[in-house]
Amino acid sequence: MKQERSGFTVMRRLIGLVRPLAPFMVLAVTLGVAGFVCAIFLTIFGGWAMLDVLGLPAPAAAGTLFILAGAAALLRGVLRYGEQACNHYIAFKLLALVRDKVFGALRRLCPAKLEGRDKGDLIAVITADVELLEVFYAHTVSPVLIAICMSLGMSIFIGSYHPLLGVCAAAAYLTIGGALPIFISRISGSSGNEFRAKAGRLSGYVLDSLRGVREVLQYDSGAARVEGLRAGTEDLLATEEGMKKKAASGMALTNGLIIVFGLVMLCASSALYFAGKVGFEGVLIPVIAMMSSFGPVVALANLGSTLQNTLAAGNRVLDILDETPLVPEVTDCEPTVFTGASCENVSFAYDEEEILHDVSLTVPKGRVIGITGRSGSGKSTLLRLMMRFWDADSGTVRLSGRSVKQVNTHDLRRAEGFVTQDTHLFHDSIANNLRIAKPAATDEELVAACKKASVHDFILTLPQGYDTPVGELGDTLSSGERQRLGLARAFLHDAPMLLLDEPTSNLDSLNEGVILSSLARERGDKTIVLVSHRASTMALADDVYSAERGRVS
Repeated sequence: MKQERSGFTVMRRLIGLVRPLAPFMVLAVTLGVAGFVCAIFLTIFGGWAMLDVLGLPAPAAAGTLFILAGAAALLRGVLRYGEQACNHYIAFKLLALVRDKVFGALRRLCPAKLEGRDKGDLIAVITADVELLEVFYAHTVSPVLIAICMSLGMSIFIGSYHPLLGVCAAAAYLTIGGALPIFISRISGSSGNEFRAKAGRLSGYVLDSLRGVREVLQYDSGAARVEGLRAGTEDLLATEEGMKKKAASGMALTNGLIIVFGLVMLCASSALYFAGKVGFEGVLIPVIAMMSSFGPVVALANLGSTLQNTLAAGNRVLDILDETPLVPEVTDCEPTVFTGASCENVSFAYDEEEILHDVSLTVPKGRVIGITGRSGSGKSTLLRLMMRFWDADSGTVRLSGRSVKQVNTHDLRRAEGFVTQDTHLFHDSIANNLRIAKPAATDEELVAACKKASVHDFILTLPQGYDTPVGELGDTLSSGERQRLGLARAFLHDAPMLLLDEPTSNLDSLNEGVILSSLARERGDKTIVLVSHRASTMALADDVYSAERGRVS
């Protein structure tokens, strides 16, 4: 659920993540301040040398000052490198931390809260939005602290020639580094949020187009998809162009104010000079010092527009981190040993559409329970409630006599193996895809599971056997082959209860017979809930329930 957070709230939350790396942040700020001192005093050393050449009072001889200027120039490069190294170390460490937190949040939210969400938009958050936070951590946090330290220090230094000049300098730093970024941020409005939202929608459109490329080609709708892509891209570019124009206006305003404040300092110091309040050095050094010390605050002024995009990305990341799962995990209950399952007067609706109404059934241990019915009758939803992907609106789903709400989530997942109609395969080898179910499985266990699913012989015909890559989304395999690999995963998981959702829907009659024979032969003492609309598949069941319009009888 999207929340509207102020920019300060987003920054505060993001800065809170820096705490584990606070020593590196302190080091980055220290190196940054020292680096800017070297850069600013390059010109100040030159001013003092000019005073010495003119025979006016100077802190040291011109030769010494030129040597100090050379040393400052060399140190500036070293210190700048150190500052950036610390900032980027912090940034990339925190990006890894944020990605870990985002994946953890998605794990808690799925599948209930993520059902129907735009997958392309989620991918944009995980990749592009998280990556944008690098700008915040590497180029925002320490520059703000550096600008504060430098503004305070330079105001005191310039004020040492006369308090009025120190006030002028402080006013300049506050205006350019404080008031100006806020002003630019406000005139930028919500363009950053708008840009990130459109980028997410465009990512979703591209992802849908890639996944449906076969259908696009089949129905000759490529031109329409390309037109949609072009329209989305142009809309995104128009938003970005508006942001760039505002950023350019902000930079022009910043540079204009720098010139104005430089003239103010020159006029103020000249007036004091003619009034006899300061000497010539009181004009030359404060003007040089202020004009060369705007670097830290200019970095803040430029953030007023560029930070909009980053804060919008941070807001989208926080939306996921702050999302409350519909089905919280259970971790504090007594361990549960599987003895059977049941549903008692269960009702469930997606939004306002009721899918199941007052459903009751019993799944005794060691038996095969078949559920048949038309598509849309709630068969698959019932299995998902037994997995506790969602909680029933009313009634109780039980495992071993206990409500699934009082069963540890780990125990529930260990007790149930779920095979869906569409098996998802990752862009990896067949062996690694199977080990999703059991990461420590041996090669012998993989072979045994695949033999039970009648897919072992097929795998041996592939070029690299179990090490054969399956391709993006498993596209190198047929739907029947993917389904049998999904069944092999379930056998490898070796749960006492198998939930099979249309396990033979993508198979021909011959392969269906092979799978059913394998299930009958290898089931052992397993409990199976078998959902199918095929009468031939129901022949395996000991008891059959019929689902019709959300009711089971």
